[in-house]
Amino acid sequence: MCDLSDKVAIVTGGATLIGQKVVEALHGAGAKVTVGDVNAADGQALADRLGDGVTFLETDVTDDAQLSRLVDTTVERYGGVDILVNMAAVYLDEGLETSREDWLKALDVNVVAGAIATALVAPHMEARGGGAVVNFSSISAKVAQPLFFVYSTTKGAIAELTRVEAIRLAPKGIRVNSVSPGWTWSNPIRDMSGGDRAFVDRIGGALHMLGRIGDPEEVANAVVFLCSDQASFITGTDLAVDGGYSALGPEQMGQPLEELLARMEAGS
Repeated sequence: MCDLSDKVAIVTGGATLIGQKVVEALHGAGAKVTVGDVNAADGQALADRLGDGVTFLETDVTDDAQLSRLVDTTVERYGGVDILVNMAAVYLDEGLETSREDWLKALDVNVVAGAIATALVAPHMEARGGGAVVNFSSISAKVAQPLFFVYSTTKGAIAELTRVEAIRLAPKGIRVNSVSPGWTWSNPIRDMSGGDRAFVDRIGGALHMLGRIGDPEEVANAVVFLCSDQASFITGTDLAVDGGYSALGPEQMGQPLEELLARMEAGS
């Protein structure tokens, strides 16, 4: 069990399906959590449901004043900051036809906001003897995917940002890592599938060694681990929570190879 008693966490994008499970897991491990998200209805409902030790603040992460308010309110209410989880993201992607406006918006939300948030919490973490930052990258940062263009680029940038933040913040006792979820039951997948989890498991299962997509709780467990003392010697790295997706390569569960071997046997 990862014990986060007496720890204080900030989670941006915490009103999403995965974000809510991250907040629940951090809170369940003993941390006090402030959630920042533009989705006020779901964010406040989450805080109301979890009760004591969870605060919601409606936050546009592209607004530095609102990010500062998120950090300052957390420090005032809970005494400091030990953990930051940068989850806020947008999915603006028209491939090569993506407008400059959407490119800049995606970079601002997905990459720059997390960098600014990390800079804001770093002094507070250092004052408490160190801390942990978890950025959300993705399997989309590692392989070319036909449906993602802008999103994949931002997630690749997050992977590099994680490494450079880790080396710059190590002297302050701050560890910085990222997680890369595979296909996970999340807001975009839920919306694209019309809420049909069985359909997504059938389609996405062929791309993952474990034969299904991930649950948001499984991503949340990885985040809690990276935030805990159990990961005290881990920094500057990425933890794939992808059911084997990124290890498969283009042969997809060996099916093309099996077909080739069957033809070879038939011809022998």
